[in-house]
Formats: sequence, C-alpha cells, structure tokens
Amino acid sequence: MQPTQSPLRPMGERRFGRWNSLGLRTLIEREIRRFSSVWTQTLLAPLVTALLFMLVFTLAIGTRRGEVQGVPFAQFLAPGILMMTVIQNAFANTTSSIVISKVQGNIVDTLMPPLSPLELVIGYVAGGVARGVTVAIFISLVVFPLAGLGIAHPVMALVFAILAAACMSCLGILAGILAQKFDQMAALTNFVVTPLSFLSGTFYSITILPGPLQVISHVNPLFYMIDGMRHSVLGTSDASPVLGMVFLLVVNLALMALAWRWFSTGYRLKP
Repeated sequence: MQPTQSPLRPMGERRFGRWNSLGLRTLIEREIRRFSSVWTQTLLAPLVTALLFMLVFTLAIGTRRGEVQGVPFAQFLAPGILMMTVIQNAFANTTSSIVISKVQGNIVDTLMPPLSPLELVIGYVAGGVARGVTVAIFISLVVFPLAGLGIAHPVMALVFAILAAACMSCLGILAGILAQKFDQMAALTNFVVTPLSFLSGTFYSITILPGPLQVISHVNPLFYMIDGMRHSVLGTSDASPVLGMVFLLVVNLALMALAWRWFSTGYRLKP
C-alpha cells in the first residue's frame, strides 16, 4: 500500500497556482482599509495641511514674490504642495504598516500565507499608491479651484502621481524593513523624506540655485516627481517630463527589486 499523503502543507507553500490572485487582492484590500478606516488622519489631515501651506506661503510672500515661470506664485506652489503630500502619505502608508506589524509581532500573519515576495511588494505598493492618489484627488478638487487652477495634462498628472506614489511606497517598504521601532520610522520620515521633499523645488524653481546645487537636484528623484506634476498642471517645468518619467520608472524598478530581495531572504523580518 502506498502511504497516505498528509493533508498538511508546508508553511508558505503555494496553493493557488503560480499567481495567488486571491491572496494578493486580500493584501491590497487590507492595506486600503488600513488608511480608509482612519480617513480623518490619512485623508482629511493632508488636505488641511495643504490648505495651510497654501494660505501661509501665499499671504507671507506671495504678493512680494510675483510670478514664477510666468504664473502667479500661488499657482506655481499648488502642484508642488500636492506632490509633496503624495510623497509623504505614500511613504507613511507602507512604512507604518510594516513597522506596526513588526512591533506588534504579527508580521508573521503577512509572511506565512502563500504569497510570493513579488506579490508582497505589489500588495504593499498598491496600498501606498491608492492612498497617495486619493490624497492627490482630494487636493486637486479643493486646493486647485481656490488657486484658480485647472490641469493642463490630466493623464500625465495621473501618471506622475502613480509613479511618485509607487516610488515612495517602495522606499517605505525598505524603511519599514530596516526600522525596528517607531522612533526609527519617525527619524527616517523627519530627517530624510521631509527634507528631500522640501528641497526638491516644492516652493521654488531650481533655476535660482547655484550650478552645483542644480546638478544635485537633477539626480534627486523627488525633484522629477514635483517638476513632472508642475508640468502636468501648468504646462511649464524645469526639466523634460519625458526624462522625469523614465528616471522615475528606473528608480521604481530598482527599489522594487531591492524590496523583492529583502522579502525573499527575510532580511530583518524573521526572528
């Protein structure tokens, strides 16, 4: 007689073929529900922050600044603030999800199901993109009319919002894997993401910078996110939007590959 095969499966064995669509969809839904269930913190708060930035900068220096790149300062400022908010929220979504799971000790609930490392990356990134794009839509519907703005290239604006949110979501995955405590996560946000977003042309055109600083700005992915959104909204920019899309696509692929590698090896995830 042949031995009866045990009904138990090894941990992590795939049960849904080569692509676990059910598990991936469940992970994406979980990530979306995480931020939508506390929408006053994740969606309303960024909108209020964007409105405050617009109000303070417009009243403080807008009347003295005049036009920037041929448009009023308030209109120049709005796309940069929109993209800055997308950057911060997409990064926060994936970082907080992973760090909270690690601190609470339930990261195993994500790692044990039959999800491949690529599916884990896609699931987390999709949640971050959903939050980033949702915040962008809210801001464009509320802030842009107040600034007297339309969107010159809507499809391009959506593409840049998705590329930027995906890039920062991937970076958030890496930061979440590296961080072991909440204060480490906060340090990465306060000392890396926020300064880079502020110093990437959000409030100014990089043409006013000295030559060396302009060169540095042109290798900063966050500059292409903000500049690309500004071109999409205003039709004016400091760099080629096509170059920006290609640059962000390459950065996205590199970050996704590294995130895939860390999930594959369990780097700083396994006890």
